[in-house]
Order: sequence, then C-alpha cells, then structure tokens
Amino acid sequence: MRLVSYTLAVLSVLSLAGCAGRSLMPTPNVYVGAEQAKIYQDVPAKLQSNKVDLLYVTDRGPEKNDNEKLFYGFGRSPSLAFGSAVVEIGKNISWEELVELSLARERTRSTKLRMGRIKELGRFPNVPFPAALVDGVIRRDPASIEAARETETQLHAELGRRLLLAPKAEAVVFIHGYNNDFDDAAFTLAELWHFLGREHVAILYTWPAGHGGPGGYAYDRESGEFTIFHLKNFLKSLAALPELDKVHVVAHSRGADVAVTALRELFLEALAEGDDPRQRFRIRNLILAAPDVDFEVLLQRVVAEHLESGLGQVTIYTSQNDKAIHIAERLFGSVARMGRLQPTNLSPEQAASLKKVSDITFIELQGKSDPVGHGYFHSSPAASSDLILSIRFEMQPGAEHGRPMLPRGFNFWTIDETYPSSQPDD
Repeated sequence: MRLVSYTLAVLSVLSLAGCAGRSLMPTPNVYVGAEQAKIYQDVPAKLQSNKVDLLYVTDRGPEKNDNEKLFYGFGRSPSLAFGSAVVEIGKNISWEELVELSLARERTRSTKLRMGRIKELGRFPNVPFPAALVDGVIRRDPASIEAARETETQLHAELGRRLLLAPKAEAVVFIHGYNNDFDDAAFTLAELWHFLGREHVAILYTWPAGHGGPGGYAYDRESGEFTIFHLKNFLKSLAALPELDKVHVVAHSRGADVAVTALRELFLEALAEGDDPRQRFRIRNLILAAPDVDFEVLLQRVVAEHLESGLGQVTIYTSQNDKAIHIAERLFGSVARMGRLQPTNLSPEQAASLKKVSDITFIELQGKSDPVGHGYFHSSPAASSDLILSIRFEMQPGAEHGRPMLPRGFNFWTIDETYPSSQPDD
C-alpha cells in the first residue's frame, strides 16, 4: 500500500511537467536589448504575423468536438497523418508589436497562446500493411504501398511549399514528452520557432501522450513505443527530400527516448546497407532537453553502437532542480537518468569513453525555471539562449566560440541564470 501511495503521489507531480504556462515564453537573455531589425530582419513578409502556421505529423487518433471541429486526443491511430496547425500569439497584435514584446524583459500586454485552425492535409494507410507469404517471401499489399507513395508525394509537396518560404533550407522537428496534449506541444514549438527567427520549417511530431490520471505515465510510456515505426517512416520521408539541407531535432522528456530509439533503428539500418547516416539523414543537431532516459540504458543501446557518429552535434540539457526527473529516478530505481546526470555519476571507464566522443555535450542549468523545473529549455531565458546559439547560429560550446559556459571536465558544462555574457553577430 505504501508503494501504491508513493506511485500515485509521484505520478501526480510528474503530471505537472506536462502543463506549461500558456503565454509566450520569456525573452531569451541573448535577445534582451538587441536591435529588433537584427533578430527578425530575415523573416519573409508572409511569415510576419502573430499567427504561427506549424506543419504537424501525428499518430494521435482524430476526434471531433460538439461543433464538429477536428482535434487530436491521446488515442492511438494505426495511420500517420499530417496537416497545418495555427497558433496565435496574443490577440490582435501586429507584427511590429509582437517583435517589440518578444525582445522585452517586461511585457506590457498579454501574449497568451491560443490554438487556432487545425487542418488535416493527408493520411497514410494503416500499418501494418496487409501481407501474404508467397514462395517463402513476405509480400505487402501493392495497393497499400501505392497509397503510401501518393500520400508521401503530398507530404513532400507541402514541405516544399514551406521550404520556399523559409530563409534557410532547414527543418526543426520538435518531439514532446509525457502528458503533453496536442495543444501543449504545438504551443512549445510555436514559441521556440518564433525565437529561432522563423528561419526554418517548423515541424511538430506529436505522439499519443496526455492520457492523465494514475495510469497516465504508463500509458504514455507505451505510446512512446507505439509511435517508433511511424516516426521512423516520417524521418525517412524527410530525408528523401533533396531540397532540405539540414534537420534539427529537439526532443523533450520521454520524447528523448522516442527520438533516440527511432534514430538508433534508422542508423543501424543505414549502416547495414553501407550508407553513412550523417549523409542520409542530414541531422545537424539532436537536442535532448530534460531527457527522461536511464543513463545506463543509453550507454548500452546508443553509445555502445557509436550512433553519435551519425549526427552532427548532440546536446543534452540537465538540471538538478528537475523534480520530474528526480521522481522518475526514484520510481524506476535508476542509478542516474540523463536529465539529472552529473560527472560524478560516471565510472572512470564511462568518463574515459565519453571524453573521446567530442560530439556529445552535457549542459547543466543551475538556477530557477518553471515550478517543476522540467520545462526549462523554454521557460529559462538562459537555457533557451543556449538552444538558440546551438541551432540558429550553430556555435560550439566555449567562450571562444560564442557560448561562454563553465567547463566541468569531460564533455560537461554549466550555465547559470545570467548566461550568456555575450551576444552573437547575426
């Protein structure tokens, strides 16, 4: 009974991690006092609006409310869909006003986020495809294969349209974590993309999370396993677009496990075919924010396979003030979870191994963020600044590269609430 009571208590606290504030995130430190034209000078006229049009990809089940309006709940769908989701920042705010509010430490009017139109543009066939064993060979249904190709053509057309609007031929893919519903995830990507200068194609990959209740964490955890096949197919489709130069993947909390597992399977497949995953998938950044992943599991399933060699740069954000990750450690009996990893958690052999992997960077935030301390990658002006420096300006860690953080040995660094002490040249 004590174990049951403890489990219910910790899950109730973990559920808070999925409920972020719904106003525009605080202005990143790197932008405070910056020249407005300098930060948003390359935003195309068609994107200069307080309405943010995201491309979403989801295997959440579609539903209709009482007004027959489309929304996506936590149910699982055997088919992957894509479409357009519009997030509004504030109400009746002009572009000029939004830019001014975005760069101010104290805001003079509301920047509440609202979900607008959600429009599904295409849907792949259900998986698994019907199949038959013919002469000892499994043959999938030709009609399903052709339908999938036609839908992929539609997806590529939509991606191509958005790439024509983007200043950079790059995409930012956001994969949310536990207890996030569709709106939560869309709001987070909308504000991140806005502060990244609206330079990339913003893609929300949203999986069937947000069940809630005492069994919510278990349901969402297994939904993370359910979505792997769909995420792999989407990333393959993204890689098949020749116009796309780079992909930046940002994964939060349980979404980190979803992202890493899918990438692991894709990279092993590419290596088996004699291809370089770095060239095939063109992933410039993999950012794991407050990752709810067991460190020893990651060592065995990822580092042991040297899968980081298929990525441009891996950045892992941690915080000792992350209550959600601390509770997950207690709940699962982890020696350490990635979201709270410290250099002291490493054995000498593990430290020596990580020291040789120069493309993996651990960055610890020291200081306050949100009440649970789990959404700091966007709620902390210091952490969001570093994410911007990493993705938008592609800077390496260290003051000599424009990211003045404190080294802690191996591949570990620390930032505080005042970070950074200098701003990049645009």
